[in-house]
Amino acid sequence: MLKTLHAKKESQLILGLLLGIPFGFLLQKGGVTRFDVIIGQLLLTNFTVVKVMLSAVATGMVGVHLLRSFGLATLHPKPGSFGSSVIGGLIFGVGFALLGYCPGTIAGAVGQGSLDGLFGGMTGIIIGAGLFAHVYPKLNKSVLKKGDFGELTLPQLFQVNPWIIILPVAVGIIVLLLWIEKLGL
Repeated sequence: MLKTLHAKKESQLILGLLLGIPFGFLLQKGGVTRFDVIIGQLLLTNFTVVKVMLSAVATGMVGVHLLRSFGLATLHPKPGSFGSSVIGGLIFGVGFALLGYCPGTIAGAVGQGSLDGLFGGMTGIIIGAGLFAHVYPKLNKSVLKKGDFGELTLPQLFQVNPWIIILPVAVGIIVLLLWIEKLGL
């Protein structure tokens, strides 16, 4: 079924829309589309965003690898490098610091009617994407390929079964979430 879906781009777009709407709804209900919650996270006074993101990471990591273990999905890691990670982190960080939204929360904020998300966020995404596309050829030749590590995953790096990485990381995330909750953050 998933291989058939992988071949049909139109179906992927429709599925993305059908899954994206409830995802945005859940982001909004979780409170992570509100500016004050995101700023609280940046000021280390409100850990709602960390709790939502870590829950998603643990759930997604285990879910994807369960599907993979049953032969229902395959991984397609994208090649990476330290240069591209640094540039991407800087672009993301500057946008996040200036507006207080990440791309996902901007979409959720626009969906709930936040004008700062619409005018500042969406405009910033469009302008930023255009600027990046303009400088990409130069960056790709000089910076983005620095420290290239290809499609390497942690299990491949350590040459172990993926579950040897996944289970301790998932347990660690759960322990961290419980600790954050116990502290009342």
